[in-house]
Amino acid sequence: MGATAANEPKSEISNYVKLNIGGSLFYTTVTTLSKLDSKLRDMVLSEAAQNAETLESEGWVFIDRCGKHFGTILNFLRDGTVPLPETCVEISEILAETKYYGVTELQDACEQALQKKRNRNTNITWVTLITSQNEAQKLISVSSKPVVKFAINRHNNKYSYTGASDDNLLKNIELFDKLAEKHRERGLFIKDVIGSNEICCWTFYGPGGAVKKVAEVCCTSIVYATDKKHTKVDFPETRILEETMNVMLLDTRINKSVQEHELIEATSSSNGNCRCSCSSQWSDLLWENSTTSTL
Repeated sequence: MGATAANEPKSEISNYVKLNIGGSLFYTTVTTLSKLDSKLRDMVLSEAAQNAETLESEGWVFIDRCGKHFGTILNFLRDGTVPLPETCVEISEILAETKYYGVTELQDACEQALQKKRNRNTNITWVTLITSQNEAQKLISVSSKPVVKFAINRHNNKYSYTGASDDNLLKNIELFDKLAEKHRERGLFIKDVIGSNEICCWTFYGPGGAVKKVAEVCCTSIVYATDKKHTKVDFPETRILEETMNVMLLDTRINKSVQEHELIEATSSSNGNCRCSCSSQWSDLLWENSTTSTL
């Protein structure tokens, strides 16, 4: 009887696998584990892995890892894709588990997701908000960069607005935000939301520690309609872009010859149209918004 039992062939491994991951229980199949070439598959199925880990008497394969994200790994093996959490902490936790189990495809997805979040954070644009003229003067006087100050105060108005004024006000705000994002390394962008007497006004200052106004673009005017006064807000986009370019070229930290080359390229155009072929960022500043609405 003993000899017969000893000579009996070993039973084939069942397609069903029971996993105990640090106390969390999971059911899966050999087919799922074998979809990708991974350390996890070898740990569960190979003789070496089963000798290294503790195989419980009831058939549970025990792996001494946290089971918090193991379900995510299994779902990735099943479907080939899986939604990742929103937080960097949880993605980093999944990344650590994928490295341990050798699921390189999910590891790559986690690393790409983390890189996107890092890029998103580094692209945050900080706009300085001020509430008084004293704040503005102090910031401008100590800035080593050119300064673009945008004063916006819709409530500072005695009269009713014309029909297109609100739309133009929003266009001015959007343009300021775009310029601040694009040129945050080259200039200081200040938004005055309370301290100004102007409804909508752009002011440009040169660098160098001195409060020196280079240009000003006021976007409001008073007009008459049916014997009543109305406040009109304009959107002189081309003028704003031109003054922004001019003040940015005053940056003393940049080589003068480079500035002159960029100025020549940025101001060159054919037939008066905004069709500049140069690749400098200043020409981009002037022409990238040429398709947006103008007056």
